[in-house]
Amino acid sequence: MAEIVLADDGVPFDGTSPDTGPLGGAEAAVVGLLEALAARGHRVTGVTRCAAPVMVRGVQWRPLGDGLPRSADLYIANRAHHLIAACPGATRQMFWIHNPATYLLKPRYLWPLWRVKPAIVFSGAYHASTYPAWAPAGERLIIPYGLPEVFRTDKAERAPPAPLAIFTSNPLRGLDGLLDLWADHIHPALPQARFLVHSGLGTYRGGADRHRAAIEAVLAKAQSLAGKGVMCRDPLPRAELIPVLKAARLMLYSGDVGETFCLAVGEAQALGLPAVVRPIGSLPERVRDGETGFVAADDSAMAARARALLSDDDLWQRQHRAALALQGNWGWDSAAAKVETLLEPG
Repeated sequence: MAEIVLADDGVPFDGTSPDTGPLGGAEAAVVGLLEALAARGHRVTGVTRCAAPVMVRGVQWRPLGDGLPRSADLYIANRAHHLIAACPGATRQMFWIHNPATYLLKPRYLWPLWRVKPAIVFSGAYHASTYPAWAPAGERLIIPYGLPEVFRTDKAERAPPAPLAIFTSNPLRGLDGLLDLWADHIHPALPQARFLVHSGLGTYRGGADRHRAAIEAVLAKAQSLAGKGVMCRDPLPRAELIPVLKAARLMLYSGDVGETFCLAVGEAQALGLPAVVRPIGSLPERVRDGETGFVAADDSAMAARARALLSDDDLWQRQHRAALALQGNWGWDSAAAKVETLLEPG
């Protein structure tokens, strides 16, 4: 049993957050990994900007303002470069990043990496490609995000649902363009189809103020397209999101170069929901083109693939079955086992 400490200096969250509201992908990943490590028998502490100490599913959460322990068997600095050297007595150190690594290529970021040389963990091949070979690291590991058990356990096949596309991500990640694509190239051919948008300020969990104007503009545009089948709803916590995804026909999402995993698409695929995406960022790693959805080369192809999945029951059923079979096999226990390799004698 090892002593594992993770520190994060982002938005406030703790182990209660997935059950009380929408949660960003990086925050959900932290909760998932720490709970899996605790379930594997380790003593696990998550130090974040949470309001008060709380024990949740075996993980002790503590406010960052109360300070960090001086030592641990494994110390994980999450996202923030200024946390890399914050646990000097740790036996092993890991730097877990969630955005493209190009931002690290500045002296103030490179210095703690040169000094400490932690193991750097990336979430996929695209993510790892953003950090050049010359840049400092103790070692480089690719450990994909795990998918929560609630998205992986139900393998029951469903009949083709009504023609309902869904978007559940950050409204600034391509929603504006998708609304145009829907209104101009999908809905006119399938006027009975609907586009359900579960998105909003809540996806930032307290960090939305600097994006408020842009988010509100995109959401206003979505609301203005009600006559073209667009339905705008608030973001949902995990338990409420699952039945909504199961009732949908496809996930429509173009992607973002800043997205290094995309849990929204990964979770939907694990539930058997085909997805139509663009080859942007990590999305080609989330969708098996032609099997569990489509990775469309351009807007024209994206609209055509979406129309096909919304209207062709046989195509939908094949991709639904493939997604159930292929896309939910890596969970947080598997990711935790990979992290444990850092505890092995070097």
